[in-house]
Amino acid sequence: MPVIAPMPAARPARLPNQRDGADEAVAAGTTVDHLTETYRAHYRSLLGLAALLLDDTASCEDVVQEAFIRVHSARKRVRDPEKTLAYLRQTVVNLSRSALRRRILGLKLLSKPMPDMASAEEGAYEQLERDSLIQAMKGLQRRQREVLVLRYFADMTEAQVAETLGISLGSVKAYGSRGIAALRLAMEAPA
Repeated sequence: MPVIAPMPAARPARLPNQRDGADEAVAAGTTVDHLTETYRAHYRSLLGLAALLLDDTASCEDVVQEAFIRVHSARKRVRDPEKTLAYLRQTVVNLSRSALRRRILGLKLLSKPMPDMASAEEGAYEQLERDSLIQAMKGLQRRQREVLVLRYFADMTEAQVAETLGISLGSVKAYGSRGIAALRLAMEAPA
């Protein structure tokens, strides 16, 4: 349980609507003793309130502690000591909302985890495959190569390829299937 140190006694403040000569009523606010009693009596219930709003115990405890610290700092503004508990409850709710907002924002800002890096051998093997594919592509007929590049590397539909090359859709299909067959043969052949 934290210890709430008493503040040095301050001069009594005058209410703004008081006139000179009227009874000098003092706005004392919530006292440290009253706040300490409220802490002892209601800490667990406030912790339960925070637990309903948050999901982990550490955050709940932090929120309730922060609420008491804020009320302690602003105890002069809580003029009616009977409203101290209500002020604490509202502070716990607001701090819980803020904690959830920060958590959600943190999850949004977290970068996606990096995929496992390939080993140097895998990278070299992929480079060899890429080089052999490029060599096999160079061995294709011009139209076969154009169709395969536009269809699979430029990610165009067959209709788009036909329009781009100015040939019929049937020709695109024929060049594409013949080009893939020729690539398979070239890639399977020993180097």
